[in-house]
Amino acid sequence: MVQTRHIEKHFQSSLMVRDVVIGMADGLTVPFALAAGLTGAVDASHVIIVAGLAEIAAGSIAMGLGGYLAAKGDTEHYESERRREELEIVERTDDERHEVIEILESYGLTHDQTTPILAAFEARPKVWVDWMMRFELGLEEPDPKRAITSAATIAASYVAGGLIPLAPYMLTPDSRTGLLYSVGSTLIALAVFGYVKGHFTGAPKLRSALGTMGIGGLAAGAAYLIARLIS
Repeated sequence: MVQTRHIEKHFQSSLMVRDVVIGMADGLTVPFALAAGLTGAVDASHVIIVAGLAEIAAGSIAMGLGGYLAAKGDTEHYESERRREELEIVERTDDERHEVIEILESYGLTHDQTTPILAAFEARPKVWVDWMMRFELGLEEPDPKRAITSAATIAASYVAGGLIPLAPYMLTPDSRTGLLYSVGSTLIALAVFGYVKGHFTGAPKLRSALGTMGIGGLAAGAAYLIARLIS
């Protein structure tokens, strides 16, 4: 009898996809709301363009820096916890042995079955620490280049997203016309972005598209109405 190879398919959301989502989501929404709000207050496309470009520059830097600090913090936290584990298997060996046994027994292993595993760990301290980092603390070793990559990805995604609602104002001298085209192009971009995000995250694609589009449209509409009321 011929056996068919079993292939499991699981979604694995990469860190880069997460960074693109973070940058693109804010890049589409914040400049869109700003441009719509300014259109409700002033009737000058050049003012909206300058303010929009300034916001995109500042926003991309701020978002990129936030991504860098977050990734750097993850690395520093991992290194700190690893040093603590390395120290504990030397200074508090009995406590660490009990922790290994408790974790293994929580998976259904008996005491007799855990004994050789524990002996193997004691013979390989580095492997022991690696295992404790993952199964006791739930930590994976971060990529050392992660901070720079995260900052660049988030910043670039923010710029790419921010130029979509701003581009119509650059192509037409009338801010009202620019707003109409900006609304249309940005809502389409938000819907496409939400659909793609749903594909990568495993969420229902249509619901993700409508939700993303609704949030962006609500933010822009609120900014526009507030600006009109004040002005």
